[in-house]
Amino acid sequence: MKKLSILLVVILLVSSISMAAFAQNDGGWLSNLLGNNDGAREDDGQIKVGFLLKTMQEERYIKDRDAFIEKAKEEGADEVIFDSANNDENEQLSKFENMLTQGADVIVLQPVNTGTASNMVKMAHESGVAVINYDSLIMNSDVDVFLTQDSWAVGELQGEAMVKWFKENRGEVKGNVVLLRGQPGDSNANAFSQGVLDTVAEYEGLNLVVDQSHEGWSPDLAMETTENALTRYDNEIDAIIANNSGLASGAVRALEAQNMADTDKVFVAGSDADLLNIRYIAQGKQSIEIFKKVKPLAYAAAETAVALAKNPDRPIDEIIEIDRYVDNGQIEVPTVVTEIVVVNKDNIMDTVVADGYHEAEEIFDQE
Repeated sequence: MKKLSILLVVILLVSSISMAAFAQNDGGWLSNLLGNNDGAREDDGQIKVGFLLKTMQEERYIKDRDAFIEKAKEEGADEVIFDSANNDENEQLSKFENMLTQGADVIVLQPVNTGTASNMVKMAHESGVAVINYDSLIMNSDVDVFLTQDSWAVGELQGEAMVKWFKENRGEVKGNVVLLRGQPGDSNANAFSQGVLDTVAEYEGLNLVVDQSHEGWSPDLAMETTENALTRYDNEIDAIIANNSGLASGAVRALEAQNMADTDKVFVAGSDADLLNIRYIAQGKQSIEIFKKVKPLAYAAAETAVALAKNPDRPIDEIIEIDRYVDNGQIEVPTVVTEIVVVNKDNIMDTVVADGYHEAEEIFDQE
């Protein structure tokens, strides 16, 4: 009997060692079964908010990041997990999953692909994590809240400035127009562009000769599109409207090569108020930029994220004042809209400089 007991102990000991060794090399499924899941969400009682941008390609996103982190910490976040995705939706998915694993209580998400990002929202909600939709509307999702500027109004303001330019420089609203869109299918790019198209449609004399999307919002591709338009229409292009600053800078470079980068010759509009484009305006190479004030947007996102992390069951309209509800194909999303401003050569000092977005010296010393 004694020998049998010793034998049983030895068998159990060997089995335990074998199972432990196997669990370390099982690829994860057995570890999960045994409760040793390294991929599980961390929960250390701290307030953690994630901020995931689609890219850092554009200059403005440095400002979004810095303003968000500053405000989130001021509001009481113990940790801000920041990342960007290089305009790659697969990379963004991986980084989103990583934020969940790190224990983010709330994730602020600017989607690379507004059509498929709903999968990330679903994943977060299944983990009990709220998602604040930042800047570009995620379609067909039950996202918690949407913070943005009025994208349609951006295009409308660009279009109105173009009409004014035609009246002042041509004496009539008549000419060839190029529309440079951002990422194909992007909800912001579509809204920007629709604002422009609605304005163009009001004037029979305006001829939309190019309406082109650009993968990754690439300035180089925008330059190529502009070059092709100039070639095809023998340089008879009167106005170029771009969804963002980078695309507009590509257009200006193409115009420079033809000695046409002159606001008396061609109207050029961008959006984001990047430093290079504000310099172009000061130099008379670009007509306007839409200044989408970053701080109010980033601050509102940070304040909302921390408040949701502290009070996950509190209704969103008690956390932040809702301006409107926007249909994303699944729900009417509670939406907060922040201010946009037209920047031209006459008001640079009163807009981007007065707001602290750019320094006067870095604009005008480059002329």
